Amino acid sequence: MNEIIIAILRSGTPLIYVTLAGVIAQRAGVWNLGLEGLMIMGACATILGIMLTHSVTAALLIAMLVCVLASVLLWFVIDRLKANPIIAGLGLTGLGIGGTALAVQSIFGSQATVTAPFGLPKLGPAFGAYGVLSIAVAAMPFVVFGMWVLLRRTRFGLRLAAAGEHPFAARSVGANPSRMRLIALAIGGVLCAIGGAELAAGSLQFFGQGMTAGRGFMAFAAVIFGAAHPVAATFAALFFAVVGALGIRAQLMFGDRVPHDLLQALPYLATVFGVWISGKLRGGAKAASGFGELKDQ
Repeated sequence: MNEIIIAILRSGTPLIYVTLAGVIAQRAGVWNLGLEGLMIMGACATILGIMLTHSVTAALLIAMLVCVLASVLLWFVIDRLKANPIIAGLGLTGLGIGGTALAVQSIFGSQATVTAPFGLPKLGPAFGAYGVLSIAVAAMPFVVFGMWVLLRRTRFGLRLAAAGEHPFAARSVGANPSRMRLIALAIGGVLCAIGGAELAAGSLQFFGQGMTAGRGFMAFAAVIFGAAHPVAATFAALFFAVVGALGIRAQLMFGDRVPHDLLQALPYLATVFGVWISGKLRGGAKAASGFGELKDQ
């Protein structure tokens, strides 16, 4: 049982951090389809940062800086250049996937897997079997709670929701929707950097091309499934992680009787099923009303 729980936490924690980034962006009125690109940027920057600086702290700061700058670029494109947020987000994902491949190629002369000498600090023997988990896993519940408090119990959260749902009304109370979107996307960039760092340097210590494997899109689906509520979206992300862990377990137990590709596809099938259920329960996913303002300004 401990092995299954550890597998769920390892696969679910990066997904949860990126899901929270999608939640805060959606509250600001932006459907952030650039989560996949931000996540892979965070993973690549963390491993390269560890190799170049030999410091986890410096590597995390580099990853956060890269993801925040990319998020600011997304904000500039959709808010100042009036580009379609969906297409701009997909463009950011393409930039992240292609940019990390170019960075590795430029630094090492090949696109082979890059291995770091060490990863994120672990919890240690005091936590028993769970000591193999990284500090990012231990911090995750507190980050989820903090995001819930920020979005649902603070003036900032109320203004952010107003900027996303009723931007014209938000201006009447002194909240600048453009600035609120910028802040939300920047916070999301930090969360994506942590998610990417946990993926690449938590249980692993390497970066490989395409290692996010669609997790950013799964996080986006969790945002929809969880109705952009930080706790509900977290449970949706955990649901996808549970399916993924069970898929890995099934490969070990029934790999010779069930097609390998089908077992690997289980998390993605669960993602599609979750979005379908969400649409049935709420009459389909609707973009925030602030989306129209982004197009028409």
